[in-house]
Amino acid sequence: MNKLISLILKGLVAVLPIGLTVYFIYWLFITAETLVRPLVLLVWPVDYYFPGLGVLTCLAGLALIGLVVNFYGVRYLMKVSHRVFENIPLVKSIYGALQDMMTVFSLSNKTEQQSVVSLEIQGMQLIGFVTGEKMGQRLFGDQNLVGVYLPLSYQIGGMTVYVSREKLTPLDVTMEEGMRIAVTGGVQSKK
Repeated sequence: MNKLISLILKGLVAVLPIGLTVYFIYWLFITAETLVRPLVLLVWPVDYYFPGLGVLTCLAGLALIGLVVNFYGVRYLMKVSHRVFENIPLVKSIYGALQDMMTVFSLSNKTEQQSVVSLEIQGMQLIGFVTGEKMGQRLFGDQNLVGVYLPLSYQIGGMTVYVSREKLTPLDVTMEEGMRIAVTGGVQSKK
């Protein structure tokens, strides 16, 4: 009986990551298609509609928005809307958090400031991500402190500490690999 349970668990470990990933992509695709389909039918005749046209139209729309955001007038409107959102009490918390999250995970913002480092605290090595060199200088003056985000394993959360740059050891891993190690507690599937 133990052998059967062991085989079932091995099968679950093999199938669950693949199954959940495929299901998440499917769910994302269906949700986007459902949300965008009424707008697509306003632009395209029903005869030309096919499943996936909503997602393709959404991606094309996002690319167009990305292009339009570079124009001076649109940048000005974005700054004005940013100021408005920053002055509304509850909205500024949500807007600020979302904006910060998009800045951290932005693919186009790959700088040396987003490097994976190790920080030793009482004999322990913690994996962190350098996020705030300029903020450390602004907050603490000439102390040469750097902001380091330390994620918590198996949670969405973490803490930001400001430490001396000399106490950081750069790690030779990508941001994605470093985040995977930190978030999963070092338990990774073999590649």
